[in-house]
Amino acid sequence: MGRPPLSENRTMSILNKAKAGGYAVPGMCCYNIESIIATVKAAEAARSPAMVLLFPWAIQYAGDSLVKAAADAAHSASVPVSLHLDHAQTPELVRRAADIPDGFDSIMCDMSHYEKEENLKLTAELVQYCHEREIAAEAEPGRIEGGEDGVAETADLEGLLTTPEEAEEFVNTGIDMLAPAFGNVHGEYGPRGIQLEYDRLQAINERVGERVRLVLHGADPFDEEIFRKCMAGGVTKVNINKGMNNHYARVQDEMKGKPLTSVIEAGTKAMQEAIEQYMHWLGSAGKA
Repeated sequence: MGRPPLSENRTMSILNKAKAGGYAVPGMCCYNIESIIATVKAAEAARSPAMVLLFPWAIQYAGDSLVKAAADAAHSASVPVSLHLDHAQTPELVRRAADIPDGFDSIMCDMSHYEKEENLKLTAELVQYCHEREIAAEAEPGRIEGGEDGVAETADLEGLLTTPEEAEEFVNTGIDMLAPAFGNVHGEYGPRGIQLEYDRLQAINERVGERVRLVLHGADPFDEEIFRKCMAGGVTKVNINKGMNNHYARVQDEMKGKPLTSVIEAGTKAMQEAIEQYMHWLGSAGKA
C-alpha cells in the first residue's frame, strides 16, 4: 500500500481532525513490537486515533524491519493510526528514513542541535525532501531541554525557549508540525519540577497555530489538568514515552521466571491500559 498524497497524509488527517474537534492525539514512543501492538490495540479498544512513534535507534538497531512491522500494524488498524519518526537528528537519517517504501507518514527533522540559521536551512531542505515523498514534517524551534532513551544529539545541550517570531520562521520552512519549547523537558524534570510557560505557548499558537499543528514533547509526568492547559494552548499531538514503557518494565520485573509468552502478553496489556488512560485524558477516545 503506497502512501496517500500529502493532502491526505495520515498524520495530518489525524491531527487536523483533532484541531477541529478540540482534542489531542497520543504519540506513543515505541521501542519494540509489543509497544507498537499495545498502541494499536488501545486505539481500537478506545476507538481513538493514535500515532506510533519510533526513534532513530529503531533503524540503527533493526534496519527497515521494525519500521515495516510498525507500518503494517498501524496502517492495517481499524481506526486511524499513523507512523512517525521522532527526533531524526541528521540530514542523512531523515533521507534514509524517508526512502523506506510505505514506511513513515511523518518525520521530525530535528536539527535543534545546530545554530538557528543552520537549523532553518537544513529544516527547509529536509521538509522539501519529505514532502516530495508525501511525508509530513515536524521541526523544533528553540531547543527542548534534556534527552530520552534513543535520542542522542541534544541530551547535553542547554534548552532554548521558543519565541513566536522563531515559530514564524520555522513555519516558513514549510513544516506541518511544530514542537515549541515552553518549559517542557525531555526525560526527567528534576528538583525544580514542572514549570511551563502557558503564556508563551498561547502566543505561539496565536501566531502560527492555524498553519501548523503544535506538538507537546516531554509530557510523561503530566496529569490531565496540565494536558488540558496545553490543549487550550493549541497542542494536538502529545508524545508519551515512560508513561507507557515503564509499565512494560514493571511487568517484566513482577513476572520474572514466568513463561516468556505470558510475560510479553501481560506487558502488552499493561501498556495498552496506560495508553487508553491517555486517550481519555486527551479527549481522543471515541473520536475515531
